[in-house]
Amino acid sequence: MGQSPPSTTYNTIGIGLPFFQGKAEFTELYPVVEKWCDAPNKIAQTNDILLSVRAPVGATNIANQKCCIGRGLAAIRYENNKYVFYFLRSIQQQLDKKGTGTTFRAISGDTIKETLIPLPPLPEQQAIVAKIEELFSELDKGIESLKTAQQQLTVYRQSLLKAAFEGKLTARWRKEQHTTDFSVAAEPPTKYMVHRELPEGWKKEKLGVVCEIKNGKNQKIVENPNGKYPIYGSAGKMGYANSYLCEAGSTIVGRKGTINKPLYVNEKFWNVDTAFGFIPKTDLIINRFLYFFCLSFNFSKLDKSTTIPSLAKTDLQKIDVILPSIDEQQLIVSELESKLTVCDKMEETINESLQQAETLRQSILKRAFEGRLVNYEIENVNYIDG
Repeated sequence: MGQSPPSTTYNTIGIGLPFFQGKAEFTELYPVVEKWCDAPNKIAQTNDILLSVRAPVGATNIANQKCCIGRGLAAIRYENNKYVFYFLRSIQQQLDKKGTGTTFRAISGDTIKETLIPLPPLPEQQAIVAKIEELFSELDKGIESLKTAQQQLTVYRQSLLKAAFEGKLTARWRKEQHTTDFSVAAEPPTKYMVHRELPEGWKKEKLGVVCEIKNGKNQKIVENPNGKYPIYGSAGKMGYANSYLCEAGSTIVGRKGTINKPLYVNEKFWNVDTAFGFIPKTDLIINRFLYFFCLSFNFSKLDKSTTIPSLAKTDLQKIDVILPSIDEQQLIVSELESKLTVCDKMEETINESLQQAETLRQSILKRAFEGRLVNYEIENVNYIDG
């Protein structure tokens, strides 16, 4: 069991042994060194399994060097260390449930010592480890492919929004609207926005002109479980109120904290004091076009705070909004909604597959320590990889 040395023996300049206090330094396999200790009390050796014994309980890593361990860890040594390592990963939730304590949940050394572990002969242990790692390798390849697809979707969403507000998404439509004007029709779509020029029929206006920016107010003033109107912050619905500040079809932009994740609300609502409500003036801009503009805009560049990200209403009012005609705004909204809906469905499928992958990982471990893995093949690996 680990034991924390006096804080006066800690340093960050590499004097003494690497010092690990708990799960905070863990990665997928090996802990990351952030501190050293020049007077260690308890020492783990290379290849020892490091088990988190408090807040949270059950997480594991492997020591890839001799190190000092604090009271948040225990070190476990066994010849075939990967066998015990994977076994502990298979029972992580059970160990966590054994934790006690009112401030920090923790398990004792006795709890660890009394934990039963199935021990087949050493050759079979090695075969089990080899099979686990073979299957995990295939699973990891599939997960990597899924995460790459997630990143590509994020890039694609941003490229769609960029194209929409540069006029490229509706360039063909504008060309068709001017077929009798050969001077316009002859211009290729790629010429739009060159030298920062606006597409035909577009204009610029300040955000403070095209919408009212409504300051939020304290939630507690109006909170009522039986209220008629929902209370919203930038992270979503937070309760109910008897009155409202913003009309249906308004967009929320965080004033403080979460400032770069606009939220569209299709009902009358009360916005809290950490969120602005953008209420569009429909003779200039339609509500969904305003929402998509907010999605495309990087509000972080207006943040002047050195601590919690914050936005000022006066800065928001000065933002340039590029406005096509109302007809073209409606077309842009339609195109974006269609394409982004497909993206959302793809991302939902990816997230479900990632969840299945983690379930499959636990299934592999469960079978391994029930003695059912060595000749076991995973039917779903190919699906995950695809």
